[in-house]
Amino acid sequence: MMNSQLKNFTKGLLLENPVFVLLLGLCPTLGVTTSALNGLGMGLATTFVLVMSNLSVSLIKNFIPDKVRIPAFIVIIASFVTIVDLLMQGYMQALHGQLGLFIPLIVVNCLVLGRAEAYASKNNVLSSVIDGLGMGLGFSLALTVLGGVREILGSGALFGIPLHIFPVDDKGNSITMIVFVLAPGAFIVLGYLIAISKKINKQ
Repeated sequence: MMNSQLKNFTKGLLLENPVFVLLLGLCPTLGVTTSALNGLGMGLATTFVLVMSNLSVSLIKNFIPDKVRIPAFIVIIASFVTIVDLLMQGYMQALHGQLGLFIPLIVVNCLVLGRAEAYASKNNVLSSVIDGLGMGLGFSLALTVLGGVREILGSGALFGIPLHIFPVDDKGNSITMIVFVLAPGAFIVLGYLIAISKKINKQ
């Protein structure tokens, strides 16, 4: 029992990572990861929604008619997204401003709805919560790593802290590769990280 739940939790971190393996939730993955902090914030917000929606769906799955199953799941997910959105707007205004529209868009994130439909609606509460937590942390890890690499290469910083690893110009500014904080940089870094993930999973 313990081993199966541990496997259930760890699968989302690497073997079935939502971003690097399953390629789910790529819209926020590419859109908000201009920094490690943005990636971590988006990942943790999604993790909360995943865990709570999986918990709720697993608890009430037997009371939801098949004909309205998907709409019911979306309403549940939207409720928790609203909670996250209001909390971040109230207590983390700067991060909320950076993530912007991508917070409400968690409602239509295929990762969240996919886990509710494919897993939580077919399993018990404990397994569903662990699945949501593992997948959410795997998503957070992927976004944080992607955002961190882009921030280092594009801004010469990590979590907003200057690293001083690049040469500087006459004005003392780091000479970085600005392309990595732009849209093309997201695709480039994601491609390399997917390749590294596949290499690790094959070993």
